[in-house]
Amino acid sequence: HGLMLVGQAFSGKSKVIGNLADAISSLAGQGNFEKVIPYKINPKALTGEQLYGNFDADTHEWEDGVLAITIRTCADSDTVEKKWVIFDGPVDAVWIENMNTVLDDNKKLCLSSGMIVKLKPTMTIMFE
Repeated sequence: HGLMLVGQAFSGKSKVIGNLADAISSLAGQGNFEKVIPYKINPKALTGEQLYGNFDADTHEWEDGVLAITIRTCADSDTVEKKWVIFDGPVDAVWIENMNTVLDDNKKLCLSSGMIVKLKPTMTIMFE
């Protein structure tokens, strides 16, 4: 459910993932193959609050971040299509720490709001 593609900048990692998604999608309906829907996120372009979400002290409401919205959208989907959430950018200790429960056997995104989103078998988290 989680994997990392490692290589130098501009070495073609994104192209490899794109080609793999296209190849698997072209085989949809044959055997265990299904269409792949990629969701790309550049974590370094976002603050932690923009990525995961934050609690607004003025309104006392939780506002989901980009990752929370993306993971929930994928988890709420009842389609058989594969959903690949792709982190396209350098891995940073600050934001990757919150991914522990997503990548371990729990396969859950735990948000500061207390909300827990369980990954489905159709979901894959990728880091490149």
